[in-house]
Amino acid sequence: MKWRGRRESGNVEDRRGMSGGGMAIGGGVVGLIIYLLYNFLGGSGEPPVMPDVAGGGGTTQQDPQRAAREEDLSKFVKVVLADTEDMWSQLYAKQGQQYPNPTLVLYWDRVESACGFGSAASGPFYCPGDQKLYIDLSFYDEMQTQLGASGDFAMAYVVAHEVGHHIQNLNGTADKLQEMRGRVSEAEFNKYSVKMELQADFLAGVWAHYAQKQNLLEAGDIDEALNAANAIGDDRLQKRSSGTVVPDAFTHGTSAQRMYWFKKGYQTGDISQETLFLIPL
Repeated sequence: MKWRGRRESGNVEDRRGMSGGGMAIGGGVVGLIIYLLYNFLGGSGEPPVMPDVAGGGGTTQQDPQRAAREEDLSKFVKVVLADTEDMWSQLYAKQGQQYPNPTLVLYWDRVESACGFGSAASGPFYCPGDQKLYIDLSFYDEMQTQLGASGDFAMAYVVAHEVGHHIQNLNGTADKLQEMRGRVSEAEFNKYSVKMELQADFLAGVWAHYAQKQNLLEAGDIDEALNAANAIGDDRLQKRSSGTVVPDAFTHGTSAQRMYWFKKGYQTGDISQETLFLIPL
């Protein structure tokens, strides 16, 4: 993606210098990785609680090389966020509305949000209570080393997906889903929750469509996003972590579904197709 030297969003809170306090992420690496993979791209709402991981406490200390890489990545995600701001502002303006920008929170290890505490292990998430996206940039390393989802546009897809949850919060889709809680069976509610995640993938694809029209993408970018979508499908993650696939326990959709809906958003750029209840499973 062509991003160097371009506008960075000012809607960013950098909390990386703040201590998260006592989050044990040093030990139990295998269990932590499995938890991270299964909760990859946690959706909107309260992030899942991190499992009890034995071992030494986490730290916000970084070696100079890693700090330099992370600073470069922070600039990249700020540019991606700025691009989503521009695109969604234009689409909202066409409908006679104003787009309220979300805020991106960068943190290390652990963070407090209006939805509760989140951690690096729970992955990036969006909190509708404060309209903020939360990302620990070390997650990018996990994407490459544990998932094989390399390339800068894989991370751009992560940011655009979480912005998709912001759109769902603004247009009332998130509220509609919450209204169903307790009114339908757990299996039915989970089905619609999966649809909501697929819709966020679709909205990420819509952003990529307009980024392409502005000649901001480079060769291989869409392949990187599709590779990431494929890597984080529930069926693939379940197979990797436990060796079996349990559809009733899906949270985000299969690899094929995630790739399909991102690609549909990218190919059409048609926001009218984003209605949650029209997404077939």
